Amino acid sequence: MKKILSLVLALSLCLCMGVTAFAAEVNTNGGTGSTPVSLSSTSDGTIGGDPAATAMSVTVPTAFPMAMAQNGDVTTATDCKIINNSYGPVRVKSVTINAANGWKLTAFGDKSTLANEKVDANKFGFSMSIGGGSVVKTDASNASSQKLISAPITGCYLSGVGNASGNSVSVQYSAIVTPLSAPVTNANIANVVFVIEWDTAA
Repeated sequence: MKKILSLVLALSLCLCMGVTAFAAEVNTNGGTGSTPVSLSSTSDGTIGGDPAATAMSVTVPTAFPMAMAQNGDVTTATDCKIINNSYGPVRVKSVTINAANGWKLTAFGDKSTLANEKVDANKFGFSMSIGGGSVVKTDASNASSQKLISAPITGCYLSGVGNASGNSVSVQYSAIVTPLSAPVTNANIANVVFVIEWDTAA
């Protein structure tokens, strides 16, 4: 009995996993048959699998390190990138910078624009360019949060994985910072938020 039950279960499993093909019958000379081509997107690529869209996988920089010299010059990293590991193309929809831990945003420009600011005023200006596109920068609104990019612009478009020349873009950034009366190490003064979306045909 157990052997019969095991056989029945095994056959049922095989039937569930099988691919069903439907036939269009042509019974006249020169007759035609129309066969639809159907597509299902599934999590594992099997017919009858769980429905799922294409997976998105994009890597954005985990940090934007900066070092300010005693004369106020700011050095930044030169190897920051956004990498699209997805099968389909994506775009950077928006970029927002949020000041943190008591720091404030001010207009980006030459460091001399901060010459009248008090020491330990904890203000900084920030600029960024994605993929060699336009430079976007903080303004003088002194808002604690500023949107640097509000819609995709040149440089924000990345092709799907497999196109080594198009699925990765560099992120260049710079800053000016008010003077400090005491040394700091790895102080988190802001967070940059990237919003990534599919580069759709619509």
